[in-house]
Amino acid sequence: MRLGYPAQNLTIPETTNRTLRMKSLRDVERLKTLIRENITGLKNILGWNAERGIGLFRIGQDLVPFASHPAFPYDWESEHGGELREAGDLARKLGVRLSMHPGQYIQPANPRPEVAERGIAELRYTARVFDLMCAHDAATVLHMGGAHGDKLGTATRFVEAMRPHVDILGYLALENDERTWTASEVVEASRALNIPAIIDSFHHGLNPGGLTLREALDLSLPTWETRAIRPKLHISSQDPDKRPGGHAYSVNARDWEELLAALGGRDADVMVEAKGKEQALAVMGVRVE
Repeated sequence: MRLGYPAQNLTIPETTNRTLRMKSLRDVERLKTLIRENITGLKNILGWNAERGIGLFRIGQDLVPFASHPAFPYDWESEHGGELREAGDLARKLGVRLSMHPGQYIQPANPRPEVAERGIAELRYTARVFDLMCAHDAATVLHMGGAHGDKLGTATRFVEAMRPHVDILGYLALENDERTWTASEVVEASRALNIPAIIDSFHHGLNPGGLTLREALDLSLPTWETRAIRPKLHISSQDPDKRPGGHAYSVNARDWEELLAALGGRDADVMVEAKGKEQALAVMGVRVE
């Protein structure tokens, strides 16, 4: 089992998520410098992770800030493609699997065409990053968005919107959420698109849809056979001082034990979505100093 964390390392410290304001896109040299710093940050994190046996990392979505926006001022693929290939080569050499997780604003099933089109553009950017890195076992993790008052219609619209985009589907994996889409609903959409489904154990606890965690995994794990790669899962714990769904700094040992019990020895990679980033892996016995 490989473990990982998202976007930044608090110990080094280092990040892959440096960004800037939209109005600053005109400052091309500053933008290029910032992107190169993000890619360098990725390389530094990969090296640190590999030294500690951490085999999973989620790249920040702002690796190339505003890359999918029509106002982006230059050909980022040509400018930074070589650097991204180097980072991908390093990840493969060190055995670190990569992912990205576009935010809640990415909604291909949104009834407003301009919102749906922006979402597709952002997903295409993510796929191009992985293409340039030759990250063949990478995953673009996506929530299905809101139900827009019609769950069945939205799910159908989501599948229809995504089906033509083979370049995106080659990396895409759908994730359940804590309010709208249950594990079984996400698995149904993933099967329609012939792509994998990711179960987030924390979200499942808040929105189980009548399934135990083991039953949810029984549905989702086989969907990874479509890509012939190891399944991915997410885990986090509730912050007692936040509303339901707020992630804690670390992971409760009981939540970790429950996930392991539900897996029952089956193979998977686990992304730890905790505010403490790499430091939260200590609960799983990882050396993080």
